[in-house]
Amino acid sequence: MLLTKQGLIFVLKKVLLPRFYKRYVVGNSLIEADVNSTFATRGCTSKNEQLSTKFYHLMLYYPEFAYVFFWRIGKGKTNKARLFTTDMNCKIFKSTQIAGGLMCYHPFASVINAKSIGQNFQFRNGLTIGNKGNDNAQLPRIGNDVTVGAQVVIIGDINIGNNVVIGAGSVVVKDVPDNSVVAGNPARVIKTLEND
Repeated sequence: MLLTKQGLIFVLKKVLLPRFYKRYVVGNSLIEADVNSTFATRGCTSKNEQLSTKFYHLMLYYPEFAYVFFWRIGKGKTNKARLFTTDMNCKIFKSTQIAGGLMCYHPFASVINAKSIGQNFQFRNGLTIGNKGNDNAQLPRIGNDVTVGAQVVIIGDINIGNNVVIGAGSVVVKDVPDNSVVAGNPARVIKTLEND
């Protein structure tokens, strides 16, 4: 029985995954957090809750996760990366420090250039995070547990607090306090969340 081109690619992916897991995932707390966060947030289930099983599933069926994985290991432009991802036209600057739990739903047309981003950061398509006046000293700092909707702009030397939700289409140019939902252009606090 002959395999189709897609069948051959799938077999090649399954051969590569244990190598990637052993070399890049085992002992890497950032990637482990990305795996666990994405697996749980996506509502994935498995009879086997081992980290390797979760990683293999996400790499095979979620190209957005594969994009984040290859960015983490600095191999986003390789032929192996292209096997697992589609052309997402997303750029995350190498200088941006992002804690574990990074998850994207649709990273298309996104540019991320921040001083730092905390744990469990989630974003959608069309996100722009960047400097003001082409000055990389004026970059945002984003806290833990921040969720960003589609087509959001976050610009300048500002602080986004912890436990923040930024609504789709928002333009954020001022600090955002912890436990807030913000929306609009310019973004403003529309709701305060209860701190668990």
